[in-house]
Amino acid sequence: MSPRWLVTGAAGFIGSHVAEALVARGDDVTGVDNFDPFYGRAIKERNVAGLAGCPGFRLLELDCARTDLPFDGVAGVVHLAAKAGVRPSLDDPAAYVRANVLATVRVLDGARRAGIDRVVLASSSSVYGDATPPPFVESAPAVTPVSPYAATKRAGELMAETFAHLYGTRIANLRYFTVYGPRQRPDLAIHKFTAAIGRGEAIRMFGDGSTERDYTYVSDVVAGTLAALDWTGRAPGGTVRAFNLGGGERVRLDRLIALIGAALQKEPRVERASLQAGDVNLTAADLTRSGAELGYRPRVGIEEGIRQFVSWYEGTHGSKS
Repeated sequence: MSPRWLVTGAAGFIGSHVAEALVARGDDVTGVDNFDPFYGRAIKERNVAGLAGCPGFRLLELDCARTDLPFDGVAGVVHLAAKAGVRPSLDDPAAYVRANVLATVRVLDGARRAGIDRVVLASSSSVYGDATPPPFVESAPAVTPVSPYAATKRAGELMAETFAHLYGTRIANLRYFTVYGPRQRPDLAIHKFTAAIGRGEAIRMFGDGSTERDYTYVSDVVAGTLAALDWTGRAPGGTVRAFNLGGGERVRLDRLIALIGAALQKEPRVERASLQAGDVNLTAADLTRSGAELGYRPRVGIEEGIRQFVSWYEGTHGSKS
């Protein structure tokens, strides 16, 4: 029989891609999503439209922080549900604690009570803060987060450490580095910039353009996530491991904007603003551990990735939407 996995946040950006990849390789998926109103429900429904009717997939509307999840018959959990975003977390930190800490604890405890010892948790490069020297290695202390979002992600990792120690759970904490690609949330930078430049509108650039990010294409993140899920099947009981999943290149913000403009064949109009509280100056993933233990190798570079994203955007929203 094919294994069945529980995927939380299954109608979201990364979750819908992970669910599709699991079903495509012959596994069964129970997806859950609370359809948080942070952005339109129709967007999430479109994300999972391709899975409709697949015999190995079912989607349940549930809130991980409030409702017991359907763990029966599940071999492992991929917990992707979360409130993402640094700047919104400054406005409502309590909501981030509920969605990213309380929900994670409930997922870990529910899995433990059901006898499930294989868990993949979505964390973030933001846990490294501004004090970690680049490239970021997983053994860095990561004790100085600079936003509530980052603090909640680190708290989830620490709870994973506790559950692995107490109950023998095998857990992979995946530190995603600025994931982009088809279905990216409309509030995130690459999506927002593409939409604005396509409409001929000015975009706001925080800082002088010199901040750098390790942008990671979603197909690479999906490959790393499935590799981590497979890793939990061979890891010793009680093991928790952090893995960086990055794109392998530091990209300046002004270069990113230029690449989007080139893909759209439009000159970006840029308005400068001061750097925002909670933002870090750079992210850069050391991929040594992920490469050695997961076989992770990012395959989509930033130029190809931006071209693919813009092509998806124009095909989905039109060139001037």
